[in-house]
Amino acid sequence: MPELPEVEVVRRGLAEFTTGRTIDAVEVLHPRPVRRHAAGPDDFVARLKGQVFAEPARRGKYLWLPLVSGDAVLTHLGMSGQFRVQPVGAPDEAHLRVRFRFADDRGEVRFVDQRMFGGLSYSEGGAELPAEIAHIARDPFDPLFDPDVAMAKIRRRKTGLKRALLDQTVVSGIGNIYADEALWRAKLHYARATETMKPFQIKGILHQAHEVMAEALNVGGTSFDALYVNVNGESGYFERGLNVYGQEGSPCPRDGRPIRREPFMNRSSYRCPKCQPVPRQVRW
Repeated sequence: MPELPEVEVVRRGLAEFTTGRTIDAVEVLHPRPVRRHAAGPDDFVARLKGQVFAEPARRGKYLWLPLVSGDAVLTHLGMSGQFRVQPVGAPDEAHLRVRFRFADDRGEVRFVDQRMFGGLSYSEGGAELPAEIAHIARDPFDPLFDPDVAMAKIRRRKTGLKRALLDQTVVSGIGNIYADEALWRAKLHYARATETMKPFQIKGILHQAHEVMAEALNVGGTSFDALYVNVNGESGYFERGLNVYGQEGSPCPRDGRPIRREPFMNRSSYRCPKCQPVPRQVRW
């Protein structure tokens, strides 16, 4: 699933194209992507007609499109959701699900989703922060993110370090890719028991997570296939800069040992066995 850098790339692309524009019509071509809107597709369409978009916003992996009215369209990209900007009349994408038309002639916004795990919903009063995601913690790019608060939450978790990093109620935006990369940079094993860690170690891993995500953001995020692209259909290039994630068997860039892939929470973790050794106290 897209992590913070990929969602931020999409947010920036939408900001250039949607901010200040009036919605003329919304077309829902398949009901599943608006399934989280309990009142149904027709109500979703009716609520949006004539509304004006404000600047898109993001917290962690969650993106929403605030409306000048104070409401918002809450979005989740899921595994294959994409926002695309297209000229009016351009051929429809094979997996086009929702179309936004505007009162001017500057083109339209399309929500495309092959697997349909993503979706859109209308959030009343959600322009500043939708109530549906109020439980999501601030992310390291948020001006109000407090490393001390995040550090204290992680130490109290009494869990494995990577599990804590992936907990979106502790710190948001970090997923499997950037957790593995940050842990490699910090020379820490993913199962290190959080309660055994010093505050400076936890702040260090949070700093590394911010750094690696900032580098990914600068090159458009990480794209392993065509399911993640920006609003213009372009892939990100950070896959070329990955040190451990997806690099099973490749030499560690620091010491040359083959990178290992190990089962983790129904997915995988990647680490160097030498510079990220199994600690004495672990929490799997």
